[in-house]
Amino acid sequence: MSDSPALLALAGLGLSSGISGLAMLRVPRVRPSAALLVFAGLATLSGAVLEATGADAASRLTLVIGGALLAPLALTAYPAITWRHPVDFVSLVVIGASGVLAVVWAGSEATLSAMGLVIACTLIAHTWWKIERATDSDRWALTWMVLAGSLAGMIVFVAAFMELGTVGAVTACLASSTVAPALYIGVRWPEVIDVRGLVVRFVVFVTAAVGYVALFMTLESLIEILDGSVPRAGTLAVIGAVAATTFHPLQVVLRTVVDELLFGARPDPLGAATRVVGHIGDDPVLALRAIREALVLPYAALRLDGKTIAESGAEVTHTRTLPLALGADRTGELAVGVRPGDLTLSAGDDHVLSLVAPLLAQTLRARALAEELRGSRGQAITAIEEERRRLRRDLHDGLGPRLSGIAFTADALRNTLRNDDPSAAEDLLRTLRQETVTAIEDIRELVYAMRPPALDELGLVTALRQQARALRAPDGTPLRVELRAESWPALPAAVEVAAYRIVVEALTNAARHSTSTNATVSLTVSEESFEIEVTDDGSTGKPWRAGVGMTSMGERAAELGGMLTAEGTPQGGRVYAVLPIPP
Repeated sequence: MSDSPALLALAGLGLSSGISGLAMLRVPRVRPSAALLVFAGLATLSGAVLEATGADAASRLTLVIGGALLAPLALTAYPAITWRHPVDFVSLVVIGASGVLAVVWAGSEATLSAMGLVIACTLIAHTWWKIERATDSDRWALTWMVLAGSLAGMIVFVAAFMELGTVGAVTACLASSTVAPALYIGVRWPEVIDVRGLVVRFVVFVTAAVGYVALFMTLESLIEILDGSVPRAGTLAVIGAVAATTFHPLQVVLRTVVDELLFGARPDPLGAATRVVGHIGDDPVLALRAIREALVLPYAALRLDGKTIAESGAEVTHTRTLPLALGADRTGELAVGVRPGDLTLSAGDDHVLSLVAPLLAQTLRARALAEELRGSRGQAITAIEEERRRLRRDLHDGLGPRLSGIAFTADALRNTLRNDDPSAAEDLLRTLRQETVTAIEDIRELVYAMRPPALDELGLVTALRQQARALRAPDGTPLRVELRAESWPALPAAVEVAAYRIVVEALTNAARHSTSTNATVSLTVSEESFEIEVTDDGSTGKPWRAGVGMTSMGERAAELGGMLTAEGTPQGGRVYAVLPIPP
């Protein structure tokens, strides 16, 4: 290797190793490997300088120290040196001893070849064993080392196989120069790209290429044996075309085999979809777990309005998100982690998730409706308790003392009759009747507050017409009300009372707070709901603000699980409510 380009490439290899090792010294857990890498780089650089000056023996020894002893030990100690386990200890001893023997017999090509083979085989086996037992961070670092080392080893092998001379030596040095930077990336930015997917693609390509070359050479040798002469260019072209037909199918088969060998089996999409659909229920966590188990995914999560509401597994760097249709006012998505060794999800996985996404969206909508139902039920219970508290207060503070007064008046009347005082007895009887009439009026007010008597006496439509005739604007102008209603079967009592209160409150607001003199009430009944629309042709002159009346109307609709909107439009005010009718 006395050519200047080769020496420059060798010096570049030493600089790459030394600089990368110095950078790795900043990471405490890789310092042993980094130190060995620095010394290996210095030895390689020194060997290149010595060979340039003509000191061939010293150069050879220095290069063997760097390439056969220090560099393999640096790779064995990467990313963290371990020696307590028997496998680690034996690997360090074998690689170290082989490197020492190579240094001692640096002048023997046979010894160097034998020790190099032992070092390579031990390093490959030990690295595979470490990957199987490593933590996530160490596994990422080791995968970077495997990718760069495999690429460099393959290029060195091809260059030697093709006997390229100086070009091959330069190419081999440049390829080997990528190993040290890859080690640095593996401990500093291990997840900058999905290196595991690159490993699978590289292994598949190299294996397929080796198979192609082996088939080509087998066919060429067979023809040469049968014909007794070296095949001509046309024959070689046909042989190459025939061998090339196996390259892509071999890649497809190898991708499945290597992927399963390195990262486990992949599920059948149809079977996975069947299992997932069978496990999706009301609990999104169980649904996500079923998705992960069926598709062998590392992570799955459900997000609602940008917030994660359920997740399963450990979050990974590379994820795929699918939108979930939850309506115009809510956004949801399903996020799944990409498997180790994959750059993206397969077509089968996408198909399964496209089937699962609508079911998950339905689950989220059901949960949202259940939450709304619980909230509505809580409001209804609160309203009932508030009504009970009001009745208790009215009975205790109003009707109770009045009835007590009636009882005391009756006692006084009895005493007066015993004293034979007709005039005083007549006054007490007059007081007793007045208190009784007042108590009856109080009872009527309580009953009216719970359910207007006009509903039972006249019905909803007639009661509304009667109430509308009494409405006046602040200046005394009557409000003309057009009531549009069709016949319908008997409504539930709660719906009827809520409809009466909402319509009366809406008309009262139109009479008091707008410039309207005309109002229209439309009542429509369907199998599932009772729709109310109250419109007027006036304007308040300013945006509507929710006061006591509007709040009361909204609460009455919400108590039944319905909805109400009240707003001012260019044509006038509009109150629209939908009250569900229980089946």
